[in-house]
Order: sequence, then structure tokens, then C-alpha cells
Amino acid sequence: MASEGLPAERLRECLGELKPEARALLIAELERGLLRGDEMPGTDLILQELRRTIRELAHPPPRIGNPARLFFKPIEPFLVDDDLNHKHPGRIARAALKPIWAWICRDLLAAEAKAFSDEVSQALLTNDTNYTEWLTRAFQDQAVQRLQEVFAAIQGNEMAGRRLAGQIGIPGALKIMNEVLGILQSRDAFAALGARLPGRIDNLADEQLEKVKMLLDELSGKKPDIFLHGLLLVMSRLAAPWQLIRLATKAAESDNAARIAASPHAAAVTIVLAEVGRLVGELRADLKSGRGVAVIALLKVIHDAARGLRTEMDLSVDTAWGRQLVAMRTEISNLLKSEIESVPGRVRRLLGTRPLNEISSDYVLDAGDVAKTETLVGFVDACRKYASELAVNEMTQRTYSELQQYLETGTPALIDSLRNAGEGDRKFRQSQAEAAVRFCGKVFGPEYALHLARAAEVAANSERKAAAKA
Repeated sequence: MASEGLPAERLRECLGELKPEARALLIAELERGLLRGDEMPGTDLILQELRRTIRELAHPPPRIGNPARLFFKPIEPFLVDDDLNHKHPGRIARAALKPIWAWICRDLLAAEAKAFSDEVSQALLTNDTNYTEWLTRAFQDQAVQRLQEVFAAIQGNEMAGRRLAGQIGIPGALKIMNEVLGILQSRDAFAALGARLPGRIDNLADEQLEKVKMLLDELSGKKPDIFLHGLLLVMSRLAAPWQLIRLATKAAESDNAARIAASPHAAAVTIVLAEVGRLVGELRADLKSGRGVAVIALLKVIHDAARGLRTEMDLSVDTAWGRQLVAMRTEISNLLKSEIESVPGRVRRLLGTRPLNEISSDYVLDAGDVAKTETLVGFVDACRKYASELAVNEMTQRTYSELQQYLETGTPALIDSLRNAGEGDRKFRQSQAEAAVRFCGKVFGPEYALHLARAAEVAANSERKAAAKA
């Protein structure tokens, strides 16, 4: 449950309806409240959902910081919104940051962390950006030095390592903290690379591809140990993250998987496949939660990534990468199958003919049920567009044809039932006609839906006129 007993799904809907500017303003106000020490029930859940929607924007607005976020700012390009147990090369699960920060403040640098938090909170409230940056860098440097001492102390001591991992309290704690340490140590190198990269890369090709490869090669020559994170930094700027593989094909001067695997840029392919795997996991969660609009948007991203991998590279099933992609496409097909095949039944249940004795005078179709079914009809249409890459071609075409046939043959009967409706079933027949208009809009387009809506209106009016004459 969310704040004040509001269901989490309803909270998501409400926040999603806000304009991006309003969401950014709400985030800023809530974060300022946290800086002042104000506590409100549900703030964490509201901020979590707002931050998720903000991250999905092409050009997210600037946000106020807080001590933890400022400390972790160099790590932002390498964060991934995924389960802590799902490993991504060079990336850190966002969910790890809160327990890591708690450990830093409690065990690693307790007094220093409190002083930093107090001072930087005050600097943020007065908008003293220069002092805020100085405080943050100084505390990051303290953390790097202390982390180096801690790791040196547990070197070769398995029991001490387990004890430290238990204190941090997250799966793979030591490996994650090593990633954090490495990123903080290379903070300035990543900042320099980031400053030379475009803020957003819509298409990594031609001169843009040459420039980015040159920058990465330069980084690799100076600091080969952070090349993987350099690739991730580039991916964080890509409008289509799958395009990162173009660096691999460019470096190998080939689309052959074996030649690419032998090049230093092979990590780009591994990164992209891990990201596709994360998206498939997100698809699984969204299908389970019923977030239809999010699923449709996600399908396009997955489709584009799968197509990009198959067209940019020669990924035969004889290669490990090829087998990995086949396995993911099979999983996608299995995930979508039950959802796709359930839609015609839902439409028939809502629009099917019902005898008068089963309809009360005030009964209408449930608005939420109609809205969800409309979204699922759109979902089938989206699957149809992306069917080949998602391995759902046959079942999607079959389901879509079934929907078309049912709506074409069934809507005339609905209009007739509305025309002949009496006082007891008029509202219900009207709600069925309105639902049919919405479903037809998804299948046949807005012009067809408008024509059907007008026919329904004429039918309803003719029934009222007949009643008036009687």
C-alpha cells in the first residue's frame, strides 16, 4: 500500500498523469523536505515512482541533490534498475545504494559522514553549488582512502571478508564495493570523458561513431582497467543503448561474431545482451502487474534491441551470443503467449449478448475492466507490429484476425440491441456500444471508431424517439 492507504498501482497512475514539469517540481519539494528533516508517510514510495518516470524521459529535468545522491553522482551512469542478484558487467544495482550509504554512515566513516551530511544539506538549502561540490569531492576522497584500507586489511582473510559483506548486507557486497571504489578512484577520468561526449546520442553512426571510438581508444590507452566503464558511460548517453555494439563491429571491422569476440570491444556485445536480459525481466514484471501502457512501450525497446543485434552482427546459433539471444526470444514468446491468447475471450465476455433477465436497470460494464481490455487490444496490435523479432508471429496474427472477425460481425448486433433496448437494459447496452467503439479504435483505427460511435448515437436516439412517441 502507498501513502494514506492508496494502492500502489493507483499511485503510479496518478503520478503518471502529471506533466514532466510537475513531476520534477514535486520531486524537488519532497527532497527539500527530506533535507529539512520533514517526514511524511509514503514519501519514499512516491519519490521512487517519480524518479522512475523521470528516468524514462529523453531529457530529464535537473534535480535537487541530497548527501547520498551527491556522493554517488559519479556512479549514476553505471547504475541499473534491476534485482541485486541479476549481474550486469560493470554496473551496480540502484537498490544497492541505500544499504551501502547506511554502511558508510554507520561503520566506515560515521563521524565524517554526519559532518558531511549536515554541511552539504545546509549548502544545498542555500544553493551554494561551489561549496557543495567541494564538500562532496572531499568526502569521496575520504571514502576512497578508507575503502582502500579496509580492503587491504581483509586481503587473504576469508572470515574478515565474510564479516564485512555481512555488515554491508547485500548479495555480492565485496564485488559491488570494489566497483564503487574503482569508479570513485576514476571519477575525474569519467568526468573528462563525459564532458567530451554529446549529452545525448540519437544515432551512433558515421562521424559520431568515429569520434566516440576515438575517445574510448584514448581512454583505453591511458587507463585500460576502466575501459568497460567507458563503454557503459557511452551507453548511458545513447537514445538506443543497443547501438553500443556498433563500437564492437567498428573495432573488429567485421560483423563476424568470432572476430568481434577476439577484440577488446567485445564487452560492448556482452553489455547489450545483459541489458536486453534486464528488459525481458522488466517485461515479465510489467505483465504480472498489468501495466499495459508500459508493456507496449517496452515491447518496442526490446524489439529494436533484438533486431539491432541480429542485423548489425552475424549471430548464428553456433555462437554463445547467438544462443543467448535465441534463449531470450524464446522467453519473450512464452511470456507474451498467455496474454495475447486471452484477449479475444475478454472482448467476447464484455461485448457478448446477454439476456434481459441477467441485466439490472443500473448495471453497466466495469470501467476498469473495459480500460484494461482496451489496453490489451492495443497490446496485441503492438505485438503484431513487433512479432517477427519477439517470436510471436503466428499466435499474434491468429489472435488479431480473431479480434477483427469478432468485432466486424459482432458490433452490428450490439447496435441493434441498443436500438431495441428498453428501460431495464438501456444503460448496459450503451456501455457495451461505448466499449466496442474503444476496441474498434484500436483494431480498425479512429475513423472506423468514429463511424461506429455515430451509428450507436443514432441507435440510441431512435430508441428514445420511439419511446417518446409511445
